[in-house]
Amino acid sequence: MAHDDWLDHAAPDDHHADADDDQQTRPLPAGPDAPARRDQAIRAAVEQGLVGPTAPTAPAGPLVCLLDIAGVRASAAALRGAFEAVTPPGTPVLHAFAVKATPLVPVLRLLRAAGIGAEVASPGELALARAAGIAPADTVLDSPAKTPAELRQALALGIAVNADNPQELARVDALVQSAPTASPVGLRVNPQIGGGAIGALSTATPTSKFGVPLRDEGAREWVIRACLDRPWLTRLHAHSGSQGMPLEMMVRGVGATYELAEEINERAGRRQIDTIDIGGGLPVNFGSDEESPTHAQYARRLKARVPGLLDGRYVLVTEFGRSLLAKHGTVLARVEYAKKAGGRPIAVTHAGVQVATRTVYAPLSWPLRIAAYDAKGRPKGGPAVGQDIAGPACFAGDLLAENRPLPLLEQGDHVAVLDTGAYYFTAHYAYNSLTRPGIYGFSAYGDDVRFAAAREPQTLDEIVAEAGGGAERDALRYL
Repeated sequence: MAHDDWLDHAAPDDHHADADDDQQTRPLPAGPDAPARRDQAIRAAVEQGLVGPTAPTAPAGPLVCLLDIAGVRASAAALRGAFEAVTPPGTPVLHAFAVKATPLVPVLRLLRAAGIGAEVASPGELALARAAGIAPADTVLDSPAKTPAELRQALALGIAVNADNPQELARVDALVQSAPTASPVGLRVNPQIGGGAIGALSTATPTSKFGVPLRDEGAREWVIRACLDRPWLTRLHAHSGSQGMPLEMMVRGVGATYELAEEINERAGRRQIDTIDIGGGLPVNFGSDEESPTHAQYARRLKARVPGLLDGRYVLVTEFGRSLLAKHGTVLARVEYAKKAGGRPIAVTHAGVQVATRTVYAPLSWPLRIAAYDAKGRPKGGPAVGQDIAGPACFAGDLLAENRPLPLLEQGDHVAVLDTGAYYFTAHYAYNSLTRPGIYGFSAYGDDVRFAAAREPQTLDEIVAEAGGGAERDALRYL
């Protein structure tokens, strides 16, 4: 197995992330497109023993997660280019990756070297961003439930904070009065434009738990007065996007936030609101290899509908997550058994609810593509046969796909679960105490595919330790 240290490459700690740093040390590999790179990596993972019955990474040998490093770098460059194309030269734009999408320190370092910061929503995510060397100036803290300790830490570090509600803003008031801070402080608002196709992810509904609801009686005037009374409140934040949200609705949410900023500045008689954080939530196409919609399409639509936002007067912040990483991740699992029930073929694999929780519990909202590979990791041919792709967990609904037409899978074959680079293999669900799989970045240099571990596979000893199995933890029997 070929390993390298390129996955951990990061920009120096004493300046903001610079996209040129990474290109100077390791250029993007030329070669095949993303689907071909994926096929190449899957075959190499099998040949090099990264996945398989005798894999050296046992007990997680039958399951491995792969991340296309060239694809990640290309997406980061495309995001930066998309907004550079619609703003005047020199317009400050911070692209803060939503850490919850792929909370892995090596991935955050990779993105940092590509000019991307971090949006964090918990103490754990902040710790990951700091471990990755992301500068406070390139970090944004969002959360609907920040504690006083979290706020105090962020303000002491100089991290941007978006207050979620009046009670939180009162906490920030007290902290700002007790200790000066270099942190930019903003207020999250909910433009209440409605929901998308997935209700659980819709953040701008009339009753959303996030932000100050602008259409509620008296709320808009409260926001304006809150800003006028606090000269240090210089940002507005709104996150209207999500999977299943049409672009036009996302643009409406941004437009409403921009109009509010303009009204605040007019009433203040100065440019008090100098930064608008438009959130993220660009939907991802889970139906094919096509990357659509693109960040460039979204940026152009913003330019057409909200031109004042992009004319250089405002600092911009974005918080994309899924749209940067989803298309570049693959879960690869061996078919342990092939059987039939009720006449339908069932491929029993090692990929299920523990790595694809959303798909198992909400398959209509989160369908995933499945690709079939043979025992040597080569794309499998043959007529399509409807079959279930089952996971290892002990409940009947642990299915990644039901009656999915694929070449008939046999024992020892492999299934690849596509588009899983965000919110899937890093959001492990510990049902049945299944181990977390290893996650490996890959890059292809001609026929040479190199892998580097972003996260090593979990061991059984670690499972036992997490479950309170340490020798010193025998206190319950003394109660």
